[in-house]
Amino acid sequence: MHFDTLKGWLDWQENLHPLTIDLGLDRVKRVYQALNPNKISPITITVAGTNGKGSCIAYLEAIYKAQGYRVGTYSSPHILKYNERIKINGEPVSDSIICEAFKKIETVRNETSLSYFEFGTLAALIIFQNSNLDVQLLEVGLGGRLDAVNIVEPDITLITSIGIDHVDWLGSTREAIGREKSGIFRKNTPAIVGDIDPPETVIETAHKKNAQLYLINTDFHYKKQGAIWDWTSSHRIIYDIPEPGLKGEHQYRNASSAILAVNLLSEKLPINEVAIRNGIQNIHLLGRFQLINDKIPVLLDVGHNPEAVKTLVDYLKMSFPNKKIHAIFSMMKDKDIASVLEIMNPVIFDWFFTPLSNPRTIPEEIMKNIFSKSSVNRVSFGYKNFSDAFKAAQSQSQSGDLLLVFGSFFLVSECLNEFKKSELTK
Repeated sequence: MHFDTLKGWLDWQENLHPLTIDLGLDRVKRVYQALNPNKISPITITVAGTNGKGSCIAYLEAIYKAQGYRVGTYSSPHILKYNERIKINGEPVSDSIICEAFKKIETVRNETSLSYFEFGTLAALIIFQNSNLDVQLLEVGLGGRLDAVNIVEPDITLITSIGIDHVDWLGSTREAIGREKSGIFRKNTPAIVGDIDPPETVIETAHKKNAQLYLINTDFHYKKQGAIWDWTSSHRIIYDIPEPGLKGEHQYRNASSAILAVNLLSEKLPINEVAIRNGIQNIHLLGRFQLINDKIPVLLDVGHNPEAVKTLVDYLKMSFPNKKIHAIFSMMKDKDIASVLEIMNPVIFDWFFTPLSNPRTIPEEIMKNIFSKSSVNRVSFGYKNFSDAFKAAQSQSQSGDLLLVFGSFFLVSECLNEFKKSELTK
């Protein structure tokens, strides 16, 4: 099967495999071996975690770019355009390059069924393999042990955080989820953990695999000094690092983990302190505490699980104290929506539920039931789409308030697309 457009390929892939999520490596590994029989790949850093994966990938990309290295980045999901998932030197690759990779996959897969995510992972690996890269950065999509990204042998592994999410596939406890995510660890390979309280299963897996374990606050540390901060490990100290370009206390942990990764790879890819400082400071990531200044400012965040929204609450309290916050909100139906509502409600004045076109979104009737059992008092329903819900929230706002759009990558995507049409982001 071949298509002339990227949209044609993606529409077909969405219906090719019977399951949207199908964890397991046998199928994708079989196709990868046909595509890359000599197992050639650039230096690889694999990043897993419940939250913070995209941020860590962004710091790594920025640091390596600042040093002048050629870097490939694979991440998901995208926000505005599929091409965001596969970048070279920070720039999304073209439709034609991705389509050519899909053609190669289709040529060798025979009867092997691949999911949408597996097609994308293989395409990224093919593109990177042929792009003369110095390093490739691979973000795990779901879990770690059975995720398609785990078919590649990494030079460094990194886990950002362990929280409760995707319980249908990973388990309902941090211990179970930690076991799945630490499946990316390898023998005699650095395994960096940026979670300040990692589950025992993560440490056990590292020891069982004889990975080289590095724990934040034990093997590497950061210390804030006003507007600058210091980073230390057993073999290096870096003073006077600028504040991370991404906001929130958790970004110091993400940046610290990224700094350790580039230091551990410095024999293969030397890095100076100027590149580290510039990389940490000069990054931007859509939908992570992204502030759009307007008459009434709009804050966007993709946070969609309890751990992420706890961080969001802390940021709102610190950066927008005493603001009346109006939440434009939606979530996927497989998330812990009830917990998210209870965590966020103390800082939210009123809520505006917006329906989304994605089939994974929770229906309005079910969301009404969840809200009715929560401590939320002010919530509005009945909007046709995001635009209607957003306009309703705007109409209830006044100077000095804050509009908060959060709960899903898909919601933030619709928001940014809407802003793009109205040129609000300019």
